[in-house]
Amino acid sequence: MGLTDKIKIYADGADLETALRMIEQYNVKGFTTNPTLMHKKGIKDYQKFAKEFIAVVRDYPISFEVFEDDFEEMRRQARLINSWGDNVYVKIPIMNTEERSTAGLIAELNKEEIKINTTAVFTEDKIDGLENVFDSGTPGIISIFAGRIADAGHDPKEKIKYALNKFRSKPHVEILWASTREPYNIIEAINCRCHIITVPNNIIEKIPTFGKDLYAFSLETVNMFREDALKSGYAL
Repeated sequence: MGLTDKIKIYADGADLETALRMIEQYNVKGFTTNPTLMHKKGIKDYQKFAKEFIAVVRDYPISFEVFEDDFEEMRRQARLINSWGDNVYVKIPIMNTEERSTAGLIAELNKEEIKINTTAVFTEDKIDGLENVFDSGTPGIISIFAGRIADAGHDPKEKIKYALNKFRSKPHVEILWASTREPYNIIEAINCRCHIITVPNNIIEKIPTFGKDLYAFSLETVNMFREDALKSGYAL
């Protein structure tokens, strides 16, 4: 049984050239992106890029994020993004910059059968605030920012497990491990029984290393260090 039989791996990025390879070579089950990743890639036209991305990944689920802070504009953007395809999820942050919860807006959009990926979720109280938001039966995702939670010195697995338990009676709501930092996070997410993990392309490319014999890996590393030292021409 492969990793993708135990958890849905989504590719996180803004690179159309590698999207198909992620499907064909690594059997990813979906895609996520955000304005930060798109800006770093030099993308100027948000909608044009999004539609090109959708055309490349076909029917695979893909999440695009609203980028306005005002709730009316969030609502307008969410409806527009939703119109791009049946496989599209709209990413909405758990609150805006004024610390106003978006739970009510998400509930409204969920009733309109707009699939929402609630993003930037860090705490139990925010998870609690989403408990009755997805009551319409429309599919939804809750993205727990495990990597950033770990950056702050907290165990993200506890937050993941808390969310899974909170939504165990709502199978149409999936919990997503976000801000993946290293390949082992995939194993951690599987052990938590998390539904989805979104992973940067460069980390996905390390998946073939899983199960490698550690002695052989050690010898390979020693040989690499030796070759690099010879190439450097260093002398003592």
